[in-house]
Amino acid sequence: MKLEQNDKSMLFSYTDLPDVFFTEYLSQAKGDYVKVYLYMLFLSKYNKDVKITDLSKKLSLPFNIIQEALSFWENQGALTKKSTGYILNNLQEKELLALYSPKLTSSPESSAQVAQNKSRAAAIESINNQYFQGVMSPSWYNDIDLWFKKYSFDEQVMISLFGYCFEKSALHRNYVQTVAEAWHKNNIKTFTDLDGYYQKQEKLNLIKKSTAKKLGLNRPLTQFEEAYIEKWNVDFGYSQDIIDIALKKTTSKANPSFDYIDKLISNWNEHGLKSSEEVQNYMKELIEKNKRTKELEKKSGFQNYDQRNYENFDSLYANPVSKK
Repeated sequence: MKLEQNDKSMLFSYTDLPDVFFTEYLSQAKGDYVKVYLYMLFLSKYNKDVKITDLSKKLSLPFNIIQEALSFWENQGALTKKSTGYILNNLQEKELLALYSPKLTSSPESSAQVAQNKSRAAAIESINNQYFQGVMSPSWYNDIDLWFKKYSFDEQVMISLFGYCFEKSALHRNYVQTVAEAWHKNNIKTFTDLDGYYQKQEKLNLIKKSTAKKLGLNRPLTQFEEAYIEKWNVDFGYSQDIIDIALKKTTSKANPSFDYIDKLISNWNEHGLKSSEEVQNYMKELIEKNKRTKELEKKSGFQNYDQRNYENFDSLYANPVSKK
């Protein structure tokens, strides 16, 4: 069968060669072998019917060199011989499969490993196609393999990791590593873990916005202010209703201090208070205790001009009452 090609379109066309060819194959191949492979790669785009004698003439190489070159590339896995000719294999896919080549044994453990390897290979190929347009650098394969082992991410989490970094326009190694480390510290391994983490982050962001609004801050929160809120919500487990109780204590202040609010909330946490009802009862107990102390002092005729005014919550929380 004879195929014809429009010379004008060929003038503007190009032949793709993946970087893995240079990193994994070029150094092992003789110059004439590279010459043969590149020309065959070029011809494969047009489904040309070519004979070894034609290659020998076109490339000005002896017949035996062409045969040696074909044998070399076949041994490298770059070519597959068929009865009607050769197939040029996808070098990127070949290297990917080499990373996760299943070891066939009869033990149950190896069967699970085979399934895992296939699943991870599919995940990496998905990452390559979605976020690298099919030309992911070979070095990424080793990094992804390392992160699978180090962080115990499942395949969906790994794909989501690259998706997150891609959306942030920060698909470079250091940023991906930083995000992976953060997810690991938050005990994310499965996609269910990741979904729960996103829900917590969404709630935290709402608390940050609400807190800034209720404090009348017409500016973004600083890094330190956000750290305070994360401490109250994530570390202490306090929801917005408990934080609001502390925020109300700042209404008389011109410049409410996060340090002051933190003293209030930290005191509640130290006393093991978990709900808004417990906090409200605790506050009432402090006020009642302060009143009883004043009544006893009044009855006894004792006057202490240096005593603190415990109706002022700044003073009250400077020396928190110990839990009984």
